[in-house]
Amino acid sequence: MLLLHTTTKPHSLKNFILVISSFCGTYILASVLLLGTSKILEVHSSLQQDVFEPLTLDHLVFGIASTNASWPTRKQYTKLWWKPNKLRGCVFVDTLPQEKQHASNDSSLPPLCISEDSSRFRYTYRGGLRSAIRVARVVKETVALNHSNVRWYVFGDDDTIFFPENIVKILSKYDDELWYYVGANSESYKQSWFFGFGMAFGGGGFAISSSLAKVLSKVFDSCIQRYPHLYGSDARVYSCITELGVTLTYEPGFHQVDLRGNIFGLLAAHPITPLLSLHHPEDTDPIFPNMTNTKALLHLFEASNIDSQRMLQQTVCYHKRYSWTISVSWGYAVQVFPSNWRLPDVISVQQTFSQWMKGDALAGAYTLSTRQLHRDPCKRPIIFYLYDVFSGKDGITRSRYTKSLQNCSNDIASQKKVEMIKVFTNKLDLNMKQLQSPRRHCCDVLPSSAYYGMEIAIRECKDEELIFMH
Repeated sequence: MLLLHTTTKPHSLKNFILVISSFCGTYILASVLLLGTSKILEVHSSLQQDVFEPLTLDHLVFGIASTNASWPTRKQYTKLWWKPNKLRGCVFVDTLPQEKQHASNDSSLPPLCISEDSSRFRYTYRGGLRSAIRVARVVKETVALNHSNVRWYVFGDDDTIFFPENIVKILSKYDDELWYYVGANSESYKQSWFFGFGMAFGGGGFAISSSLAKVLSKVFDSCIQRYPHLYGSDARVYSCITELGVTLTYEPGFHQVDLRGNIFGLLAAHPITPLLSLHHPEDTDPIFPNMTNTKALLHLFEASNIDSQRMLQQTVCYHKRYSWTISVSWGYAVQVFPSNWRLPDVISVQQTFSQWMKGDALAGAYTLSTRQLHRDPCKRPIIFYLYDVFSGKDGITRSRYTKSLQNCSNDIASQKKVEMIKVFTNKLDLNMKQLQSPRRHCCDVLPSSAYYGMEIAIRECKDEELIFMH
């Protein structure tokens, strides 16, 4: 009995310990699971918040650099794109223009802000303008305006023409809580080589995420003291962002337009990405014939207001019967080539413009894939410029393009007959995948009973569809 009693007692104790251990293990496991579930719900809630708060115009703040002398004449360009009660920001000037040159109650323009005194900063670039320091500090002073709920700051000059809805669309690709510096370099190879291919050129405009802008504004003044030798404002911004360890995120929809003369070739072969900006309207010809610069830009905005994301998007199709190659740059122009052109040749930029600066061969080199304009006008494409555009109740957008005067008497008879081209398409609304992996659209020449016209429909290409002369 004593032996039996002695062996039974440890056995009961062992069972008791196992029960207690099992209970404790279950409790700990349940706690971990509940804690994990709580964290998962918290993360899921955070993701839902991000998903249901898309980027809008309300999240942008613009900082525009100007002067007392230039604003009275250049404000017409800002008025083209500024949206009262929708956009926020300020135009920074050295001193206020006279009242007769600036109506302080003009609600169609952004308010004017007087730049802070920047005379304490050294400027040593020989032949340059020390106002570059004041313009560079527009970045800091725009953040200091302390607007609420800002996710992106956008900067440009008083002759920068922005397309705000497209800027929203492009910036929606990026997480504004991360540090982003978004822009593009110059079309001039020499300009980009001299100032840096990693620099966003200020005239074309650039965007800085709010998280980066807040940090940059705190260190900016101490940073630019190390760069008195630099020429421009954008070089100072670039240098200080570089010191923070951030590099340029390239977006080709920003256009510095370091070109002169006729920029038709640039606009007619726009990259497959939304148009974000144009620049230097006073140094280039009107983009539509027989118009002033301002009226021509207004005409472009007529199309942009209908379908901003499709602006200048180039689509190429072929007329089998006549062996024509047709290039549609939506909202701007249609070109009809009198022969079969392969797609890589059509989408290259015609060198209709002249170089920004005179000088050596490097000054005539571009950061674009260009081709020379044919010397013989009869071998150039016939151009049809935008006449009008409207959106129907059926959701179809219709745009019409009329033939420009040609300096060629040898036009093919069939081409001579075409006086107007109609283009049909749906409004473009790019989703995230299309923004991240863009693809050119296709088009078809439609049967038409009108002997004087041509009709074209733009659509998404099929999966294995190739763009070539069938």
